[in-house]
Amino acid sequence: MEQRIDPNTQPAYAAGTDPAYIPGLTAPRPAGTPDADQGKTEEPAPEGAAPEDLAAAEAAASGAQDALEVTDGEKAGEEDEKAADGPVFEVSDRRGSITADREGIRFTLDDQEADFRWDEIGAVEVKSPRFGRRFTVTVHMSTNRWFNAEVEAAARSSLKEWAEELDAVLDAYFEE
Repeated sequence: MEQRIDPNTQPAYAAGTDPAYIPGLTAPRPAGTPDADQGKTEEPAPEGAAPEDLAAAEAAASGAQDALEVTDGEKAGEEDEKAADGPVFEVSDRRGSITADREGIRFTLDDQEADFRWDEIGAVEVKSPRFGRRFTVTVHMSTNRWFNAEVEAAARSSLKEWAEELDAVLDAYFEE
């Protein structure tokens, strides 16, 4: 099977891929970016604003910045707790790694990284060779594309353990 490597190719929306799609009724709405959402919520300052109003606005902004720093610290603590809650699968060799956790599956090869969220994954395939030490994980997307990553094990005995650990993570986070 051959895949395109063109990032500008848009997926075709048709009844075959989306049963709720009705041609001409509405166009699929792209997910909003955080920057676009923030731009809608900010209001410009009034034109005749007095200097005292500007000073009060700056004080409020600095207070908001301090509160933001505190919540970032709390958020980091919460992320550590979330990672500790559920199972995590992580294997690596000299070049690449495969990680599956609460957010999804992450493939890394040298300096390249690919993240797949659980809601965009259609299926996960695991291959352990009969001979050899290569552990292969293939992620099949709902858009009929697939991506795989291979990790070489130090010993053949660890391949079976890795498959069981990945199955535990898939059972916990992946909805079939």
